[in-house]
Amino acid sequence: MKVGIVGFHGSGKTTIFNALTSLHAQVGGYADASRPNLGVIKVPDDRVGALAELYHPKKATYAEVTFVDVPGRGDERAALDSATLTNMRDVDALVQVVAAFPIPGGTTPLPPITQLENFAADLILADLGIVEKRIERLKKEKGKEREQRLLERCHDHLSAEQPLRTSVLSSDEVTALAGFNLLSRMPLLVLLNVDEGAIGRALPAEVLTWARERRLEVVQVPGKTEMELAELDETDRDAFMEALGIAKPAKDLFIGAAYTLLDLISFLTVGADECRAWPIRRGTTAVKAAGKIHSDIERGFIRAEVIPFDELVHYRSEARCREAGKLRLEGKDYVVADGDVIHFRFNV
Repeated sequence: MKVGIVGFHGSGKTTIFNALTSLHAQVGGYADASRPNLGVIKVPDDRVGALAELYHPKKATYAEVTFVDVPGRGDERAALDSATLTNMRDVDALVQVVAAFPIPGGTTPLPPITQLENFAADLILADLGIVEKRIERLKKEKGKEREQRLLERCHDHLSAEQPLRTSVLSSDEVTALAGFNLLSRMPLLVLLNVDEGAIGRALPAEVLTWARERRLEVVQVPGKTEMELAELDETDRDAFMEALGIAKPAKDLFIGAAYTLLDLISFLTVGADECRAWPIRRGTTAVKAAGKIHSDIERGFIRAEVIPFDELVHYRSEARCREAGKLRLEGKDYVVADGDVIHFRFNV
């Protein structure tokens, strides 16, 4: 999955990116504004380690998240430009970094609530442009009245200054809109980038109210401090975190928030070669989960042998789980649960 770190120029996007990935991307500007910074981090999951202790595989593989530091141009008071909006459409979810720290030199950033409102307005305007162009084309075509009606509903919702993530859509309508990569439909997490002095303080009431009205989550991260912590070795980092009153590093906080944001769960596979966690959307069926591993497994799917993680750890082997009736045979339409340990039977 790809999570885009976005926001206005000067909000500290690259600082947050470095804190999450432990990379050293240039802050204060982009070496090449046409190319986002990319970083991949592993999703902490104690279950992978526990299964590795049982199976002693050649390798243990954790689920991964790709963070995309999306370049922005102009100053912190400018609207998002077309290149930035285009880069944003290539991700699965958005994290808006909002500047809430003193800027060196005495410049005062826009209030967080203003940044949030301006950013939301830019996404709505960008989506309106796409929807209007498509509606005009559909008016000249026959046989696509259903799509036109859907887009006209979207147009009305956007014209009322409401993001599309707050609209009520059927699963078929969601599928129909998927190809447009509409920004205001993407899951959004708000990250308030604060200074070290704000550690432990409550979130600003007006930001919380604004986010709750739009059913959005807000996290508060001291970006510069977290970036410096990410550069330390583990022993020194733990000591400094304790001294600063930081319970968890930004990376761990973020992974949990990203999984919730995208409504992700993980199923697991085990064996002598590898124990591995696979991220999927909640509600994914067994046959689609099989395709996550390889398209041939999905195409030749026969059945899924499923053991809940807790049962496998308790009985210590698949054979004992089978004897205790804890191993189930499931078909294509079985909805995979978080922590299912699955072995797929297939034939191609």
